[in-house]
Amino acid sequence: MSFLDEKFSLKNKVAVVLGGTSGIGQAIARGLARAGATTIASSRDRHRVDAQAADLESLGSQTLRIPSDVQDRESLQNLCDEAVLAFGQVDILVVTSGLLKKMPSEDVPDEDWTRIVDVNLNGTFRANQIFGRQMIKQQRGSIINIGSMTSFVSFSEVAAYGASKGGVLMLTRTLACEWARHNVRVNGIAPGVFRTPLNTKVLDIPERFAAIAGRTPMARVGNVEELVGAAIFLASDAASFVTGEMLPVDGGFLAKGI
Repeated sequence: MSFLDEKFSLKNKVAVVLGGTSGIGQAIARGLARAGATTIASSRDRHRVDAQAADLESLGSQTLRIPSDVQDRESLQNLCDEAVLAFGQVDILVVTSGLLKKMPSEDVPDEDWTRIVDVNLNGTFRANQIFGRQMIKQQRGSIINIGSMTSFVSFSEVAAYGASKGGVLMLTRTLACEWARHNVRVNGIAPGVFRTPLNTKVLDIPERFAAIAGRTPMARVGNVEELVGAAIFLASDAASFVTGEMLPVDGGFLAKGI
């Protein structure tokens, strides 16, 4: 095995991807499997979990077929327990589950605000806590949370989403500092604008798309496959001294000024 293969290979590692059956999570799950990891993709939809497991097996990965919901602590604990029972460890956790709703801030009902924050922020914490405990027990692990451009800058009419993703950034930094002594790294990826099932309706608004493309030096939205390299890097031994970081993959969005 070459030096680069050794550093970036995920062989003999076990990965769990939450929200791993569609969009960004699905692309990352496939990428981790191709890099050699035993990969479990989980979400609330059992049909999608089964279909994604079959796809991962076709790539040569061992896997499990276990639905979970980041709003349901018991389901996350069961997923962690079953992964450890089957494979002895969990080396990588990727949390991609998310909820977005566009609405003028003055009109946001309490129930919408609460649900978005519970999925995006509280759900990320639940998953980090449950799988983090296992990684602390192992004295090793890599957690990758999915942030957003709204972890850094504001987008109009997505106040709950932006607040939740700002929280994910600080959660990632806090846990990274707490758990570094256990050899558990906690990082994040902040995607620029990628077309996914979560935001398709927003991107189909012509003026919204034009504003995003105009603000992005590469003048386009991303392809979810373009997030895979960042995930493999953060999950691998190549990032052994990287923790507490939120890595933007954004086509230059955050770099652009006037």
